[in-house]
Amino acid sequence: MNSIDDVPGSALRTFRFSDVDEFRSAIRGLNFEFTPFVRKISAEQTILSLPGCEVNSTRAFPRVVDAQLIGNCTAIGFTMDDLNLPIRFNGSQRARPVVVIGGGGAAYTAVEEVQRHIASVVFSPEVRDRGWPPTLSSFKIFEISAAGLHRLRTVVREVLAEASDPVEAPELSLKGAAMKESLLGAVDDAFESVVSARWTLRANDGRRFRIFQDIRALLSDDLSQPIYSDDIARKLGLSVRTMHDVVRRYRGMSLHRYLRLRRLWLVRRQLLAGAESVKAVALAFGFWHLSDFSKSYREQFGESPSQTLERGRGR
Repeated sequence: MNSIDDVPGSALRTFRFSDVDEFRSAIRGLNFEFTPFVRKISAEQTILSLPGCEVNSTRAFPRVVDAQLIGNCTAIGFTMDDLNLPIRFNGSQRARPVVVIGGGGAAYTAVEEVQRHIASVVFSPEVRDRGWPPTLSSFKIFEISAAGLHRLRTVVREVLAEASDPVEAPELSLKGAAMKESLLGAVDDAFESVVSARWTLRANDGRRFRIFQDIRALLSDDLSQPIYSDDIARKLGLSVRTMHDVVRRYRGMSLHRYLRLRRLWLVRRQLLAGAESVKAVALAFGFWHLSDFSKSYREQFGESPSQTLERGRGR
């Protein structure tokens, strides 16, 4: 169940989620796919809509994320917490102050192994002529100074706090424009404080990222059919070694583990939709060893597949 807190006379809304699919359906501004690492989620999303931009503060859950930005906008992302645990972003991870940037149509992949507090600011239309780094088809990550990240976080916190108070429409419009200017200034400062770091070259490697995107697209086309590494490599014109290396780089796990995790979640979605039978769904998604499947399913979700199906039919 999700709950919504609206502040009268404000463009600020807060959503709380305990259901994965409700969270999935609430994502805006991105073509967004994710695979959770946990049985149950507890997530909170605060969205502030301002003239020409949107501020998003999300307390998420452990997950794999694949996303692509919609057209004609610029997105800036950064963490709001001080955990000394990096997020694997576009195949690289470092516990450093960082900011990511993507233009319209840019994509990224991330692995968040623990619950994180993340903020994004999406400017629309696309920001030009401010000297920000170009992104082309993928998001880019940059190490910045601790002071630059602190200013970004501070401005976002202050904007969200100020927006929580109800105001009249004319004042809201004036304040919104001023808030956007403050956000633009904080991003300017962040990019002026970029630290030259060789590790970001790996995360910003467009060629390797495109190879990974090709692999992911092929795996997303039809996970309900048996998929073998030799077949994938042959279809993409890669060696099996290259394919496994790329998947491990961008996912932080083996191809086998990632596929199994995704299939389990796809099975769960089918069962919650009221499938014909557990056996039929398991076989359709490549689980031929049914006792092993049931054990893995219970470990992942804390209940048996038949219990999930029963709940799905009762909806």
